[in-house]
Amino acid sequence: MNVDRMLAITRRELLKFFRSPALMLLSMLFPMVQLAILGHSFGGRIRNTRLAVVDQDHGPQALHVLEMLRVIEANAKTFRVVTYEDQRQAVEDVKNGKVDGAMVIPPEFSRKLYRHTGPVLGLVVDNTDVFISGTYQGQIQLLVNALNAPVVDPRLPPEVELRTVELYPFIEYIKYLLPGSITLAVFVAVMLGGGIVYLDDKSAGLHEGYLATPVTRLELVLGFNTAGAIKATAAGIVITVVGSFLAGLTTVSDPLRLLSAVLLVALTSTAFICFTSLLMTRTNNPMMPRAMFSILNTLLFFSSGAIYPTSAFPPWLRFFSRIDPFTYAVHGFKALLLKDTGFTAVWPDLIYLLIFTVVCLAGTAALFKRTL
Repeated sequence: MNVDRMLAITRRELLKFFRSPALMLLSMLFPMVQLAILGHSFGGRIRNTRLAVVDQDHGPQALHVLEMLRVIEANAKTFRVVTYEDQRQAVEDVKNGKVDGAMVIPPEFSRKLYRHTGPVLGLVVDNTDVFISGTYQGQIQLLVNALNAPVVDPRLPPEVELRTVELYPFIEYIKYLLPGSITLAVFVAVMLGGGIVYLDDKSAGLHEGYLATPVTRLELVLGFNTAGAIKATAAGIVITVVGSFLAGLTTVSDPLRLLSAVLLVALTSTAFICFTSLLMTRTNNPMMPRAMFSILNTLLFFSSGAIYPTSAFPPWLRFFSRIDPFTYAVHGFKALLLKDTGFTAVWPDLIYLLIFTVVCLAGTAALFKRTL
């Protein structure tokens, strides 16, 4: 073995690395970012969710219940109380994700509590998210225990009873993870079939043939993105159908639901490929997308609520989740695959993904170099 030749190769590789300051920055910065994201994405307290309250009693004990809810809102900040007049509308909003749960104070609640005739509080939860629904049941049960706590030694058994209504059958964790898995599969398809292939072709000189033609840069960008979106959409549809059956979900057997899911997959794929193109349009180092791949998975996937509710995140991470396209894709797939909802529950997600696509596409077209 010739040590000088070995050292020459080592020197060349080190020089290539140090001549790319952006790659050096990513290699040092991304592990710290990954630690911060993962460290705050699990196990946090649920905060700032929305609890609908329907007061059908308006008696003194109903007001007492509302006061106790306001105390939780002001201190633990588990939820924000949103008052409703119509119980049916409150339950519908729980289904559509506008609120995270609904408490119903039935008529005659105060009278029954005073007479010790079995007053009941109703709690409607969306049990497709076991973290939020479990937190709600725990908090409201503490409230009920406080109502039942006697001022003096009890002579009668506790009177108030909490009855929880779960909107859907038991959701296994594999079903809960499915929306995030579909979104991640689409992103992986975009990175492998879009960003990495784009730079490999560029480094191999294949783009020079395009640049020598009178094709405009917008046409080039649209052509690259359309091809990548088609590949990612095909992969997303396969994982949606196969994954749903593996998880024991039959919602994709509904043609209308399947059509909505395909539309969401297509728009998610288009948004991701345009985002990837925006990141790669001025990148020349073929190692850059490979260096960014794992950290982008961490940044986008774990902050989307695919593993743990975003309401448990610290404020800075919750802000990032609001602009993360993964968040809207995961929410849309949860609504279509896990819940008994229709298009009304996912149209805000589709609108955001569409706006995100247009912004990234415009940015890519503006930054794309038309000359060799």
